[in-house]
Formats: sequence, structure tokens, C-alpha cells
Amino acid sequence: MASTDAAPQFANMYDTVLILDFGSQYSHLITRRVREAGVYCELLPCTQKIAELKFKPKGIILSGSPFSITDDGAPHVDPEVFNLGVPILGICYGLQELARNLGGETSLAVKREYGFAELNLHPQADHHSHKLFQDVPSPTNVWMSHGDHLEKPPRDFVVIGSTTTSEYAAVAHHTLPMYGIQFHPEVTHSIDGALVLRNFVIGICECEANWTMSSFIDKEIERIRTLVGPTGSVIGAVSGGVDSTVAAVLMKRAIGDRFHAVLVDNGVMRLNECEQAKQMLADNLGINLTVADASDLFLGRLKGVTDPEKKRKIIGNTFIEVFEAESHKIDEVSRQNGQGAIEWLLQGTIYPDVIESISFKGPSATIKSHHNVGGLLEVMRLKLIEPLRELFKDEVRALGPLLDIHEDLIWRHPFPGPGIAIRVLGEVTPSQVEIARRADFIYIDEIKKAGLYRQISQAYAALLPVRSVGVMGDQRTYEQVIALRAVETKDFMTADWFPMPVEVLKRISNRIINEVHGVNRVLYDVSSKPPSTIEFE
Repeated sequence: MASTDAAPQFANMYDTVLILDFGSQYSHLITRRVREAGVYCELLPCTQKIAELKFKPKGIILSGSPFSITDDGAPHVDPEVFNLGVPILGICYGLQELARNLGGETSLAVKREYGFAELNLHPQADHHSHKLFQDVPSPTNVWMSHGDHLEKPPRDFVVIGSTTTSEYAAVAHHTLPMYGIQFHPEVTHSIDGALVLRNFVIGICECEANWTMSSFIDKEIERIRTLVGPTGSVIGAVSGGVDSTVAAVLMKRAIGDRFHAVLVDNGVMRLNECEQAKQMLADNLGINLTVADASDLFLGRLKGVTDPEKKRKIIGNTFIEVFEAESHKIDEVSRQNGQGAIEWLLQGTIYPDVIESISFKGPSATIKSHHNVGGLLEVMRLKLIEPLRELFKDEVRALGPLLDIHEDLIWRHPFPGPGIAIRVLGEVTPSQVEIARRADFIYIDEIKKAGLYRQISQAYAALLPVRSVGVMGDQRTYEQVIALRAVETKDFMTADWFPMPVEVLKRISNRIINEVHGVNRVLYDVSSKPPSTIEFE
């Protein structure tokens, strides 16, 4: 059985706030807001046993939940949370869970609150509760999303905020640093919500705001060197994307040429992508890079396949096969050069990937399989090293300039592992890939010219498995359809479609239809995530 690298123990390096997740769609936002305040935090399922916790948090935040506190099977926290002697903040469901454990009463609200509400603060003279709302004006607009409410606060709790429909919209213990708020401070709709969270983690928990990417680099490089040792070697797949590039540069700085990067050309990458990636990684960043051209092998195995999950599995399995073959070659050369055997596999896992797997209900149902190199661990008996595991995408990007990575690469839009194969809906053939590839190139080129590229989180062109009637040069055509997708998002867990200016869409459509043979119609996707996913397949 392959072993894995113990996750970075940053909770033992920084003052850390523990966020316990009850399944709220906003839980990851709490984590982001706390990190933005310069305080390190970790999100764990609400079922986490305190006795098994590997660190002592400076404070605890209880998240919201889609459940009603009165439901059979509603999630509940380990009661030992309340015996840790650290500040606690309950948010929405977290407020009700706090009350449940401390003797308060909750019930279904007569009037549910969903959307904006005006919170009136009730400062208590000579009371610690003023710290939570320090510098917050009264009234302030907040975002509510609840059907239950606090009917009666626990003993020794005082009211510090209310709305027209929630008498106990904010409460605090009379002497202990325990707080409950009915609104969601983590969403941007709560105007002063980020300040409330900052007040809690810094003013009340007294965390030092020293979580910075510059400090992360030093600590992570030291950790990598300790793990790998003076002679061990590491191998990792790179794509030219920001995650794999940042991870590769960290490895390069930590162990030099004992890190071996492999770029697999699977035949379904973007136009000129392999050439550009090689220039950026090997020539500009000095990474020890091997390029494996297996495009014919991948495209041959995709012939006749239309099911998206089968495409992903074929590409994933073929990737493992090609990567393993290259690694054996590299390992043999490495041993001959006295660098030591390859023992570690680099993977660019980031925190949203981790969050999606820690629900208190267990890993979420598979929407689509992720393309990663996890299978390599079993095949190659390697230990896993994940330097970006605790970082959000924006934190990974913040590392870029500190590692001398060019801004074009830092802000490059994400690209799926299966590549254009899942942007060609239907059978993947060289000619279909070429149509999608060239349409995508034009699309990205035009949004860059319009100065919109960095406003958009991800954009691409997909080739639909339909044909439409058109007229070109007084002749009837019956050709294919391109769908354009552009979204804006902070974390890729939820996303809104980007309001592309009409004039820009006109230019894009005109160029694609005139320059890409086989296309006579261009559509723009106006679906958000959820219910849609960012990729079509």
C-alpha cells in the first residue's frame, strides 16, 4: 500500500481558528474571510472529536447548515467543544447548536428570514460583547437564511443585536467569550460581516495576524527539505497551469534538480500549449522538465467514445500509463547520477479539493471524476507530497510573484486534466479537437484584447454535438455549433456566468465563424453553478 505525506501541520505553526462545518454552502467562505484577516484557520466536519484534534485552536466557529436543528439526524457537535475554554462563535445553525448545548430553546420561526435584514445593535455597558461589533455601525445590513430561530437564549446570555423578526439575532454570554449570531457574516451581502469575523479572530481570540504567503514559502520549503531528505528525489506532473507551476517552483527551490517535472502531451491541450509550457517551465523557471508526446496514443484510445465519464477514465488511465513509463526512465537516470531513487510524488491539490471531501456526511456524491494522479500512488508505491494542500486558489496566485512566476501564468485560467476532450461533446477526433482548439484560441485572444481576461475566472469554447443550417456566400451550410462559456467566481465551488459585453461577443462570433472552418453558429452560455457545472462534461 502506498503511503502518503502527512498534511502540513500549519495549525502548530500559526495561531489557528477551528471552523466546524455543519454542511453549509457558505462554510468555505468563513474560512476564506478568516484567512483574509491574516489568521490561519482550518475547516473540519462538525463531528470532529475534540480528543482526537491534533492542535489546540485559539477559537472555534460553528457554521450554518441546511438542516433544521429539530430534524432527526441533524448534525451535532462534540460537547467537549464547550469545555476547551476558548472563544466560540456560532453562525446561524451554529447559534442554535450553541443554544442547544447550553440550555437555550430553538423552534421553527413564524416568519422565516431569507435575504437582507437590518440588524440593530444593543451594546451592553462594561461588557466584553462590544468587541464583536467593534466599529460596526448600528443599524447594519446583514444576510439572513434561516427557518429556525432562537426562542430563548441560554442562561447568562444577553441580547446584543436584533432585527424586526429576530429578537435574538445576536447574543453573548455574560462573562465568557461565547457568541451567537443569526446572520451570515461570511457573505459579502452582510456589509460589515468581514469586520465582525476579524473582530472575533483578532480582537476576541487574540490571534496574531501573521498568515502570509511569504511566511508560508519559508516554512513549506523547510518542510519539503525535511520530508525528502538530502538525497531523495521527487517526480510530478505539470501542465503549465498555476497550481502545478507554483508547486513545481516550490519543489525546485527546496531540492533543485532532484525534482523531476513531466509534461504529458495528451493531444487535447490548447493551441501551442505544450510549446508555451516548456518555454515557461524549463527555459524561464529552470525546472528540470521532461516532455512526453503521447498525443497519438490518447486520441487513438478516445476514438468512438462519447460518454464523458469514459473519456475521463481513458485519459486518466492512459496518463498514468505514460507517466509511469517516463518515471521509470527518469528514475534509472537519477540512480545512475547518484541522486537517489524517486520516492515522492508531487500533487497540486488545493484547499477546495480538501473541503469537498470532508463533509460530515462523508465525501460528496460524484458529479464527475476528477483528473488527478492519485492512481499513481498505488501503481508506483510513492509517497505523496502536497505543498498547496492548505491554500485557496487566490492564495496560490499570491505566491506567484513571490516565486518570480510571470503574471500571465499566474492569472491563466484553469484547464481541466482531460483537456479539450471534455469540451468536444461527443466523439473526440483530431479534426473535432482542432475546431474546438482554434475557436478557443480566438475567444481567449479577444477577451484579452478587450481587457476582460482577469475579470473572468474561467472561459473556454466548447464544440457541441449538433449541426445547424446557415448561409455563407449565398450558399446553404450545415455545420457545427460553438458554445462560449465564461464564469466569475472566488473559489470555483460556486460561480456566476460573466456578463460579456455585446460588442465583444459580436467580434468573437464573427472571427470564429470566419476563421474556423466547420462552424456556422456561436452561442453564449448563461448558466450559473449550481445548477450547472463550469465544464459541459
